[in-house]
Amino acid sequence: MELTQHTPDLSAYLAADEAIDHEHLVVREIAAQLAEGVADSYAYARSAYEFVRDTIPHSQDSGDPRVTWRASDVLLRRTGICHAKAHALAALLRAEDIPTALCYQRLAWDDGDGYALHGLVAVRFNGAWHRQDPRGNKPGVDARFSLAGERLAFVPDRQSNEMDYPVLYAEPHPAVLSALKGAPDRTALSKALPTEL
Repeated sequence: MELTQHTPDLSAYLAADEAIDHEHLVVREIAAQLAEGVADSYAYARSAYEFVRDTIPHSQDSGDPRVTWRASDVLLRRTGICHAKAHALAALLRAEDIPTALCYQRLAWDDGDGYALHGLVAVRFNGAWHRQDPRGNKPGVDARFSLAGERLAFVPDRQSNEMDYPVLYAEPHPAVLSALKGAPDRTALSKALPTEL
């Protein structure tokens, strides 16, 4: 799949905003810890990815009702859905000057009743974008950091009208961010999130 930048300005994928607040002290401290002793930016990116994937439980998997959306809050509270975890990973990567975009998939719910919008990131290495999914592994999900072929949590099933959206966003999609900011808990969030872009 060919990925397309929402904005041609690569510096936009390094910027801080209200959700990807990589200038926040907690983001900077964790980034510094992860950067300690790594050989290069690729090793740092893999370390940051594994940190978010493995140490911040996906709130649906853990049953945590709290909603987080700002990267620093995700890192402090150690919880979030896929979108929040993508914001946290983007912040950690941008903190070390690795261009990172947000991207989305439309996936069918396990029970087949409608669709969910899934959030992930893309990192730029060697002049190309590579999608990564830090949602967290569980039985049936084995996502890994990879620049040599995608190892995402989910591969859309075209027969079920699932899809990858090719656009790479510098900031969270406004409909996603609005739902995250306005939801008092994860149950309300599941009803508020858009099901497609």
